[in-house]
Amino acid sequence: MLEGYKILTVTYRDVHVKEIGNYVLQLPEGTSVYQRLEELKTAFGIDEIMYTATCNRVLYFFYTEKELDRNFAFRFFQAVNPSLTANDLFLLPKKIKLLDGEPALRHLNEVAASVDSLVVGEREILRQLRESYEGCRLAKLTGDKLRLAMQSAVAGAKKVYGKTRIGEKPVSVVSLAVKEMMRTDLPEDARIVMVGAGQTNRLVAKFLLKYRFRNVFVYNRSLKNAEQVAETLGGKAGTLKDLANHSEGFDCLIVCTGAVSAVVDTDLYEKLLNGETDKKTVIDLSVPYNIDKAVFEKYNATHIEIEGLRALAKENLSFRSKEVTRAKELLTECMTDFRAIFRERQLALAMSHIPTEIKAIKAHAINKVFHKQMANLDPESRALVEKMMSYMEKRCIGIPMQAAKEALL
Repeated sequence: MLEGYKILTVTYRDVHVKEIGNYVLQLPEGTSVYQRLEELKTAFGIDEIMYTATCNRVLYFFYTEKELDRNFAFRFFQAVNPSLTANDLFLLPKKIKLLDGEPALRHLNEVAASVDSLVVGEREILRQLRESYEGCRLAKLTGDKLRLAMQSAVAGAKKVYGKTRIGEKPVSVVSLAVKEMMRTDLPEDARIVMVGAGQTNRLVAKFLLKYRFRNVFVYNRSLKNAEQVAETLGGKAGTLKDLANHSEGFDCLIVCTGAVSAVVDTDLYEKLLNGETDKKTVIDLSVPYNIDKAVFEKYNATHIEIEGLRALAKENLSFRSKEVTRAKELLTECMTDFRAIFRERQLALAMSHIPTEIKAIKAHAINKVFHKQMANLDPESRALVEKMMSYMEKRCIGIPMQAAKEALL
């Protein structure tokens, strides 16, 4: 029965991340993800289905007794994205994984536990899987079998995070930068100047919000983007042209823009200091650097830069990777548990009619077969007979269920 579990997936391991979008479920105008999944479910004879798409993987997890082969995969992805070219389809076997039965379940568990992630140990994928499943469940696209598999995957992921160190030591440059910044003991009311409002500094802003920094100034080429970041922090916004007129001073300067040369030189830095001489914290997350190296030669500052952070991230990722072996051992244990849970559940479903049938036999005996005899009994005797019948009913239900369970061991 486990052979019914299937996975079709495209990941960063087999294609460039820019190509992953080709295998995302395409949505005609006015159509929801769940409508499209319902169409796939019907067209391919799938019993249950869920779908997860992230920046580095697309995963279709479903249950069907139909055979999962290349022909199925070709037709499936043609339906997923009708604009796939003949060449895309020709190369499909090299780009997708077709998994069924236990390999499919093991893959789901490893994805949930972030063992198979681009960044090992990052818990975001577990949240994404749970949200994907919940949406599909509410849309009635899933049933009992995917429920059991997801419960097992979530339990396995929690076990891995609880019993290994796979999630320790941050590996993203932004989280490491903020961690280094926090070591400088900046108070919550520290004056923070952010230069740039792109994706990196938006992530920085989330950490600043988490640590309750509110006295933030955001400068960016586009005022609109600066205002969006500043709004999340309750801060102020301005354009890069306004930066030279910043007169509030600063305790921490965070710079990350798309410029290919220094945005902050010694003259601008001098203006930003506004006459202050105490040690500052300066973070440059740009490639190439956006703060002139002469700034650090001339002024007293704690310098946090991207190359050093990258080296630390690589070291931390290596540490996490060493925990993968232990994580996989734990997931193997979870797989063993799942086999037993799955068998018991199928047994329960197969025998679910027994209680109803025994109750019906009891009612027929009392109300039809022995109706006259029961009618002639006094209330106390009738109550005793019915009590005995109820006892026999429970025993007759329990005995075959227990015998069937023991037969599975």
